[in-house]
Amino acid sequence: MEEHPIQGLMTTAMENLKDMVEVNTIIGDPVESPDGSMIIPVSKVGFGFAAGGSEFGASSSQGDSEAALPFGGGSGGGVSITPVAFLVVSKNGIKMVHLDQHTHIYEKMLHSAPQVVEKIQQILKETSNKNKQASKKKDEKEEGNESQSHYDI
Repeated sequence: MEEHPIQGLMTTAMENLKDMVEVNTIIGDPVESPDGSMIIPVSKVGFGFAAGGSEFGASSSQGDSEAALPFGGGSGGGVSITPVAFLVVSKNGIKMVHLDQHTHIYEKMLHSAPQVVEKIQQILKETSNKNKQASKKKDEKEEGNESQSHYDI
């Protein structure tokens, strides 16, 4: 069976997108700094692709039913590459330097989450102890009132 024209459009567009988007696009080539550290760029890649076409009906004056119908179509694609961070590998260790401040805030929140949970537990424990002490004082006061009422009778 003969290849449909839209297949050629899609194949060409997909091959060109495949050439643009590769692993080195997301995790870039490392660059060595003068102090010996390696800096590796990290990017976010997004891409889209669309293709479409139409075959036009044969005119009624055409007698050959096997003739190929006229075809019209198109395809397109786009790539978005956004740098998001740099991975710095040095003698002191590995550090991620974010370019997006929101990501940095989320990272700080995750880093401080255990301390926040401990603080909340401490506050709840203190509140519980205060409630127990208040309840104990109230019970003692009520017992004192009951003992006085027994003597009054």
